[in-house]
Amino acid sequence: MVCLYCNQELAVSNSRPQKSRNQVWRRRPCKACGAVFTSIESIDLSKALVVIKPAASGEAPTLSAFERDKLFISLYESLRHRPAAASDARGLCDTVVAHIIKKATHGNISPRTIFSLTLNTLTRFDAAAATHYAAFHPSSAQITSNGRN
Repeated sequence: MVCLYCNQELAVSNSRPQKSRNQVWRRRPCKACGAVFTSIESIDLSKALVVIKPAASGEAPTLSAFERDKLFISLYESLRHRPAAASDARGLCDTVVAHIIKKATHGNISPRTIFSLTLNTLTRFDAAAATHYAAFHPSSAQITSNGRN
């Protein structure tokens, strides 16, 4: 990285992983002018994680990039009845993404696995939200209400 003021190289003086948010916080002083910046680095999941939708008979499986925003919106819609729905959805989204990263095999994950991990996380947090989430994701109806096959 380079300094915003003098375009010289920045060093890293402090670095802390934030496991709950899948990010790394870094303090970066400029070697030339002494300005200090803070950066927060995270993985671009849309480039690193591929969702594989099973193929219909005789067809190839469908591949698509993972969309964190789509997950957040699903969680938010399920949590709308709560007073802090947006912040709850943000925190749960971070938790689900951490579980997804652990379950992904070679950067691939199925929609069914995403559904299951999300439903399990929601069930532990708010049973009504989990019921709402399950009701609005009929494509994953093979999974029972407790999130297990």
